Amino acid sequence: MPLLLAAAFVLSLTPVFAAGPVYPDLPDLEGQEIRIAVENLYTPFQFEEATTGEVMGFEYDLMAELCARINCTPVYENTSWDVMIPSVGEGQYDMGMTGISIYEERKEIVDFSDPYINLDQYLLVQADEDRFTNIDEFVANDDLILGVQQGTAGFFVTQDVVPDERRSVYNEFGALVQALVNGDIDAMPADVSAAAGFISATADAVKLVGDPISKDEMGFIFPKGSELVDPVNAALASMKEDGFLDYIYYKWFITFQPASQE
Repeated sequence: MPLLLAAAFVLSLTPVFAAGPVYPDLPDLEGQEIRIAVENLYTPFQFEEATTGEVMGFEYDLMAELCARINCTPVYENTSWDVMIPSVGEGQYDMGMTGISIYEERKEIVDFSDPYINLDQYLLVQADEDRFTNIDEFVANDDLILGVQQGTAGFFVTQDVVPDERRSVYNEFGALVQALVNGDIDAMPADVSAAAGFISATADAVKLVGDPISKDEMGFIFPKGSELVDPVNAALASMKEDGFLDYIYYKWFITFQPASQE
């Protein structure tokens, strides 16, 4: 969508959503509290704003609108990424959100909602990198090391592409990005939105190169057999139909500028 048209589209939609429309054709959860596992480390999906400490992001806006449509009450509980999926699978939470990619391996542990966004994965490198310009050239150079975060989209999409001995696995995104900036690794997978945050936070010390490595659909997660999946999917379908998903995509992935950590 061209930027001028997109801006006009957003302006035309904002008053409608701010007015809190009623959706009588959607399920009514009668104010049910939903305990949601969050991490608050994945800009712009969910994060603490650097200057105020306020939690915000695409998924917070998405969940607020979702609960307005099906009459539920989100209750957020902070947890770490490495335990989020198994914890939701064990029923410790009703739901989980942190830009979670939909993979068959994960479907064995949790149920997914329908996807609410699709983000391509690219290679993120140091700003002055000139030894390779795409994943094929990276793989061809045995001296290069790829950093990945355990259990993330980047971990899975590079698993059969880059040899294991040339993949350095990290538990936290922050440590992974710092390793790239420090030169401990030569590249890392990242989607465009996450990369924008990293580029801003590192004062343009990193950049994206090459074509997408993969497509990356994301959804909410639930314990297996959860009765929340159908009403959440109904709400997502209504947001897709009336343009609300386009509206918050534009807000968080086009116009939002993360605060610099410089």
